[in-house]
Amino acid sequence: MSKATDVDAVGMSYLDSIPRKLVTVYLPLVVFLIVLLFPFYWMVITSIKPDAELLSRDGNPFWVVKPTLTHFHKLLFETTYPQWLWNTVLVSVVSTVLSLVASVLAAYAIERLRFNGSKNVGLSIFLAYMVPPSILFIPLANVVFNLGLFDTRLALILTYPTFLIPFCTWLLMGYFRSIPMELEECALIDGATRWQILIKVVLPLAVPGLISAGIFAFTLSWNEFIYALTFISSSEVKTVPVGVVTELVQGDVYQWGPLMAGALLGSLPVAFIYSFFVEYYVSGMTGSVKE
Repeated sequence: MSKATDVDAVGMSYLDSIPRKLVTVYLPLVVFLIVLLFPFYWMVITSIKPDAELLSRDGNPFWVVKPTLTHFHKLLFETTYPQWLWNTVLVSVVSTVLSLVASVLAAYAIERLRFNGSKNVGLSIFLAYMVPPSILFIPLANVVFNLGLFDTRLALILTYPTFLIPFCTWLLMGYFRSIPMELEECALIDGATRWQILIKVVLPLAVPGLISAGIFAFTLSWNEFIYALTFISSSEVKTVPVGVVTELVQGDVYQWGPLMAGALLGSLPVAFIYSFFVEYYVSGMTGSVKE
């Protein structure tokens, strides 16, 4: 025991030296932060640069001399960007809710209701997530067209769960597996039904997992491009990822200011959600891999 303690102490003392800590901890963190935050910095400075600075070869490209909000004004008042933003919020929220409901029921049934082939069903659901959307959108386009849903928000709401449910189900299966079975057995002895156990016992304990699955589903819905580009053609029904690219790029002319302003405003809601629920997200992801 003492030898193991001495080894641990020596291992931890490795970081006591300031030069070693700078090289092994702070320098990698600084490099990581620069690489991670530079795209956001570039979006910010490009969105507030006047056209004269954007097109000029002189000056510092990483700084703004005369900031302006002209690009934001053009984006918000001269395009249908507010409608794109509302479409994105509506589609993402509804798709996330539908996917979570279906994933909770599927994950609980696979993990807690014993039936033949339950493990194979769980594996099949996860394998369905591995099918790339670039292949799925071809048959889905035919289904959407035959149902008369083409160029409607409902087309996206109903097709997004095809790639959201498999991963959310797999994640929640792992989290439900980490909840002690004894709690449900006690509830069954007390006369609770399976539905009552799910609502009053399992779901309160699985809040971090639900938040993790919800954040994942919302982020994926918010940034989805292929389905939104295929199933939507009208400008007033487009989502932010498709609207910014198709409406602000005219031939070979790129409106860089409004483009970066739209990308910046479109990324803020996701960053806002992550900042509030990051602890639940991490705990839910780690809980999903417990055995």
